[in-house]
Amino acid sequence: MVLIAAGQLSSSSSLIANGKLAVKLIDQAVSKGVKVLFLPEASDYIAKSFEVSKKIVQPVETSPFVLQIQEKLKELHSNGILLEVNVGVHEPSPNDDRLINTSLWFNPRGEIVQRYQKIHLFDVNIPGTVIQESKAAEPGSKVLTPFDSELIPGGKIGLAVCYDLRFPELSLRLRSLGANILSFPSAFTPRTGAAHWHLLARSRAIDTQSYVVLAAQAGGHGTSTDEDIAEGKPKETPTRFSYGHALIVDPWGTIVAEVSDIDNSSESLSLAIADIDLNLVKKTRDNIPLWDQRRPDVFGYNV
Repeated sequence: MVLIAAGQLSSSSSLIANGKLAVKLIDQAVSKGVKVLFLPEASDYIAKSFEVSKKIVQPVETSPFVLQIQEKLKELHSNGILLEVNVGVHEPSPNDDRLINTSLWFNPRGEIVQRYQKIHLFDVNIPGTVIQESKAAEPGSKVLTPFDSELIPGGKIGLAVCYDLRFPELSLRLRSLGANILSFPSAFTPRTGAAHWHLLARSRAIDTQSYVVLAAQAGGHGTSTDEDIAEGKPKETPTRFSYGHALIVDPWGTIVAEVSDIDNSSESLSLAIADIDLNLVKKTRDNIPLWDQRRPDVFGYNV
């Protein structure tokens, strides 16, 4: 068995400050013997508007947030400490002025070895929550083939992001392609999180008989950018909040680790830690052989 952790933090609009938070979580994870750390969607920054987001976005290769993670992993590796990291970030689209919501996978040497572009964008209009992610983000158009984890022998990782959790066909496709661990770095709103977070996480685990890992944003998100901080501008009251409750679900649908919401402040850094037991994946799939019982002949398609 291998220890993994779903991280919880509250990103602001400062890429530099958020990088420091990510490094603190890396240090916490290493101190507890974690081998794979999952960090939330938009860990590099959460801006108060799409206009600000477009202004502060950085290419991954030069992002001060990403560079801090890479430097930390290289430092650990040089000292014989191995850790893989999955994290959600933004990057400019090469096609227009929109952004790309990306999930990155870092190997223990700090190299980016996998990138997934979020397919389903969060466009909702419900009382208390009006967000149109598609105005600022370019949707992805392909599933990333699950890949091997260096530090989880036999672990096949399937990457998705946040709102993708609501679309079971993506999770089912990842399972069909070999995934046994699904990652959904997320920034759920308090209202949708309270209603659906746990239900969706357990459903995708049961659907695919896989581990599901939900790293989460939590609390109120500061709006000071690195430029604002350099100019000494006063802090503004947060206008956006996230649900938190980072968690890990096993292939039977049991929540095996979850961050408490007692301290859901912007200063809180937390880890939900659990063992990945691939024998449990095999046992669950052998006991209920869903993939042998699927009926594409009836429904006209196979995932």
